Amino acid sequence: MSEKELQEMDLEPDRVTLTDEEGVEREFDIIGTLQMDGNDYFALAPVEGDEDEYIVLKAIEENGEEVLITIDDDDEFDKVADAFDNEMMEEYDLDETAEEK
Repeated sequence: MSEKELQEMDLEPDRVTLTDEEGVEREFDIIGTLQMDGNDYFALAPVEGDEDEYIVLKAIEENGEEVLITIDDDDEFDKVADAFDNEMMEEYDLDETAEEK
């Protein structure tokens, strides 16, 4: 998706529906949120799709509404994706350790 394809958030707290500029809607589960450098980011996994696949989007305010956009800056994307990977790996390790006890 390009930066022009702004998606609108709505629905339940743990699930969002994203609508691209072509009007195609898809549901995603929010699997993580992160604040970094004054910005909010979301890690979203498609409701229908590969369980190991997720996307990272940046929240911005546009016309008084919060919208999610793709991160076009490679350095920013890499930094945020690494932070999400680390956060999710820690959570997975903690869950696995708790199950072993």
